[in-house]
Amino acid sequence: MIDQRLLRTDLDGVRAALARRHAAGLLADVDAAADLDARLIDIAGRRDAIRARVNVISKEVGQLRRNGDVGAAEALQAESRQLGDDERALAAVHDEVSASLRDLLLGIPNLPHPDAPDGQDERANPVVKGPIGPTEWPEHLRTPHWDTATALGILDNERAVKVSGAMFTMQRGAGATLARALCQYGLDLNADAHEEIRPPSLVTTATLTAAGQLPKFADDAYAIERDDLWCIPTAEVPLTSIYAGETLDDTQLPIRMMAHSASYRREAGSAGRDTRGMLRAHEFDKVEILALATPEQAPALLDDMVARAERAIAGLGLTYRIIEICTGDMGQSHHRSFDVEVHAPGVDSWLEVSSISWFSDYQARRADIRFRRHDDDGKPRKGTEFVHTLNGSALAVPRVWAAIVETCRNEDGSVSVPEALQPYMRGIERIEP
Repeated sequence: MIDQRLLRTDLDGVRAALARRHAAGLLADVDAAADLDARLIDIAGRRDAIRARVNVISKEVGQLRRNGDVGAAEALQAESRQLGDDERALAAVHDEVSASLRDLLLGIPNLPHPDAPDGQDERANPVVKGPIGPTEWPEHLRTPHWDTATALGILDNERAVKVSGAMFTMQRGAGATLARALCQYGLDLNADAHEEIRPPSLVTTATLTAAGQLPKFADDAYAIERDDLWCIPTAEVPLTSIYAGETLDDTQLPIRMMAHSASYRREAGSAGRDTRGMLRAHEFDKVEILALATPEQAPALLDDMVARAERAIAGLGLTYRIIEICTGDMGQSHHRSFDVEVHAPGVDSWLEVSSISWFSDYQARRADIRFRRHDDDGKPRKGTEFVHTLNGSALAVPRVWAAIVETCRNEDGSVSVPEALQPYMRGIERIEP
């Protein structure tokens, strides 16, 4: 969430930054949050005045009793009891207002980076690199991947639907091997800088909230209500909270992690849109990279993570481009964000295959992840700061898998395995019926 103090110290700046997101009703929420924050300050002031008066009364009562003036002492004690009742009433109001403010703050998105491009929606996302690779395709590459993959026996969505319902996919044989190979490829490319983690696939409400998924995206998440657990929509969620509630030393940062996991998304409202083949599914595998950093380290880490995602796609020989996400198309938690898109000739579309984002301290405030700076002599400084978080899709399987099947299709209907993946394919270089 955003820094609550900014509502007092720079409300106009907050309003101006969030106006760039072009979201209806957002500024009204900001103003409502500022009003609630002002109420909390007023309540706290009245509470402190009551406490100060009670302390004075306590001393006066003691003196009166020592002087034998019992009647006056009892009168003051009666006033003290009434003040205690008043303080408890104020505490109840404070808790109520504080809860309302937190609810509002959880729904207010992050402030965009000043360099993020302005725009109302995805149509305003500028291409910052590419296209790299061919954009004109021979006729045999214009076959959708679901036709090629079904003919090869490597995609069996019909039986996936029978087992689990609509928008589930199932790879078979060399198709399943290809999906696994992509994950191992993604892990190996990033093992030089990231610790591999295998996080749980089920997380608590607090963990999903810390990553910014709740409350806004509750309808898109799979909930296990009996146990108050949620299926992760991405490994970003558990990785973000590994250090929740902890204070790190600046010497530990950056902390860089990666994880291969299944991702679960209900995709509410997506039925009938891009649901054929592998383009959109309720469950898929993905390799995620994530970093905790100081504010000074974050910009260079963002550049590095974008370069890593690009390297993965370039190494597969796919046509790609990089776009920067404009302010009106940003996710709620994003401070600055880039997407890598692949052109799939069979569906004649640019497909988002990786999203790399810098969240500033927005997630860390929710998860309470702080760090302490040290002076040059190693002495710790007073006070702490929130870390900055960054994450990116190092390799998301479904659309990359689809783009490979379409781009690497041969005239006879077989698919050549990209050279970079062949070491993980048990000797398969060409997928044939």
